[in-house]
Amino acid sequence: MGMRNWSRYSIYLIALVIVCGACSPQRKATKNFRWGKYQRVIDYYAGVLERQPNNGKANYFMAESFRLSNRIKQSEPFYARAGGPGISRDSVLLYHAKALQANGKYAEARAQLDELEQSTRDENMKGRAQRELDGLTYLEKLAEKKSYYRIKNLEVVNTPYAEYAPAYLNGEIYFTSARSNNRIYEASGTPFTSLFKAETKGANVNTNTIALLPEGINDPTVNVGCVTFSPDGKTMVFAKGNTGKRKGTNDVDLYLTRFRNGQWMAPTPINVNQPDSWESTPAFSQDGRTLYFSSNRKGGYGGLDLYSAQMDARGRFGRVRNLGPEVNTSGDELFPYVSESGKLYFSSDGHPGYGMLDLFVMNRVNGRTAIDNLGQPVNSTGDDFGMYLFRPDRGFFTSNRDGGAGDDDIYTFVNEDPNLRVVNYYLEGITYTPRKDSGRSVLPDVTVRLLDGRGELMQDYVTGDDGKFLFRVYENENYTLVGEADGFLVRRQPFTTIGKSVPLESLKELVTNITLDTLLVLDRLEKNKIFVLNNIYFDLDKADIRTDAAVELDKLVELLNDNPEIKIEMGSHTDSIASNSYNLQLSQRRAESTVSYLIKKGIAAGRLVAKGYGEEKPIARNTNPDGTDNPEGRQRNRRTEFKILEIGPMPVKKDDDDFDEDKFFKGELKKNDGNGNR
Repeated sequence: MGMRNWSRYSIYLIALVIVCGACSPQRKATKNFRWGKYQRVIDYYAGVLERQPNNGKANYFMAESFRLSNRIKQSEPFYARAGGPGISRDSVLLYHAKALQANGKYAEARAQLDELEQSTRDENMKGRAQRELDGLTYLEKLAEKKSYYRIKNLEVVNTPYAEYAPAYLNGEIYFTSARSNNRIYEASGTPFTSLFKAETKGANVNTNTIALLPEGINDPTVNVGCVTFSPDGKTMVFAKGNTGKRKGTNDVDLYLTRFRNGQWMAPTPINVNQPDSWESTPAFSQDGRTLYFSSNRKGGYGGLDLYSAQMDARGRFGRVRNLGPEVNTSGDELFPYVSESGKLYFSSDGHPGYGMLDLFVMNRVNGRTAIDNLGQPVNSTGDDFGMYLFRPDRGFFTSNRDGGAGDDDIYTFVNEDPNLRVVNYYLEGITYTPRKDSGRSVLPDVTVRLLDGRGELMQDYVTGDDGKFLFRVYENENYTLVGEADGFLVRRQPFTTIGKSVPLESLKELVTNITLDTLLVLDRLEKNKIFVLNNIYFDLDKADIRTDAAVELDKLVELLNDNPEIKIEMGSHTDSIASNSYNLQLSQRRAESTVSYLIKKGIAAGRLVAKGYGEEKPIARNTNPDGTDNPEGRQRNRRTEFKILEIGPMPVKKDDDDFDEDKFFKGELKKNDGNGNR
């Protein structure tokens, strides 16, 4: 079955311990169960059931061992007879329903779930049962949708052993397989897996070139598999583990190797790994700056969750983030893949599907995400996972559905949707800083962040000597760019793609790339530097903050929050109408009014000073040389400014590499207790 299956069952440590009898073989079977050696458990209890076919405990251990070793279809008859003291009836009903669903028995599965929902006293389990029932209803609606996918078993690659998780690079297909290994992984009773590659033109594989990747990457004593490459093909990340020697077999980590001098260097574990969790199924983003992977680390939503990590210039990964509840469920999410169109494909048994792992795609529409099941024939009642597109309309995936060569098989697909068009939108910009001669200079080493309409971080970028940055954006969305560099004020700038979309019907090519341009200008952080605030107007002889002025002052609030180290003077100026003393008093009231507004918005009073200048510091003539009135000059003089008075030390920020996940996710959802309860 291969290591990808341990992505599912090797992560479970069963909390339920049933007190066994005095016989040593039964104790040994219980110990093997707790250690994840499920095939040994199955072999033992098969003998027990030959003598006692209705033994509830024996049936339970058989059912659980099949489920946890990714053979839930085979668990169905055993769940039907499972039960007894210490065994959760709720758990049996739930997983019996899941086994029935995996075998395509949807009506019987619905009956089990109805019984569970009506009988359980656990509110979380009641909710789980309802979600499963909703999923069965979803399948009925999914069947009404037309599918344009055409699939085919890649027979030339597949064997009676497991072949799965294909990836494509420079005319070669890479995949995981259990062929050519006589060592057996005790959790499943199948051989350990290794990484292979072969030359291919699209899906036309040259079988004469199938070869193992070199030693150092492969190891016949452990499961190795699930590979991804950086866009330039020089960095490989893959999963390695499942020796079966650690309790719970929770020993899968991600490794990185670089291609230098014509060969792959010795792999090293990457810094996203955690000692007591499982990390696997890695996938680079199209730009190579983000690594997606699956993990059962603490703080997730249950089972396996999808995470992302950002790679810096040193090749280290930081800012590990859970992809959130829109993607992750109480079940398992794994095998992420980001296509050229920016869509995230992944597999899940927690979203509504046909019974086991199904393939899903996350679409982004108007700033929101939607998760869609790819439907049949891509999905089946078996496990369907490991999507990879070598062209926008064709690619590979894996399935253990009936009719294959055996175990997991690699399939090819073609998407024949006549309206399939891929439009990639990119935002390209340059970071600058103003010069004293009113020009501007390119500003390197700026960290630029792209925030979505809800203010959530989407991507970030550090500019080089050319000051350029590049982000993928999506149509009909509002964004905020945030630029930050040492010695400069943090700059926040809006950007929108609304109204900039290209009509799909006008496109002739399958893939179209649209690049939008912008500039991001950062001001130096200097003491006594003065900034004029635009559109801060007051009614005649009044100091009240008008609605239009409040909009502009709110931008200043953002600036002060982004730059907590500065103390400023709010200066108010008038034109020369009325006496100088009157104008001084009026401007002071207006300056105090703006400061009061900022304090109400949460800015500390100690960071603000109000100063009225009256008509003393004009920046334009109030009257023309001939003595006539100059309305434009007076308007310029009636201004509000802020001046940097002090620059204090920056508040200490937590390093991104030291991101505290436990605190970040504290209080989300409780850890799986091993019985399907939360």
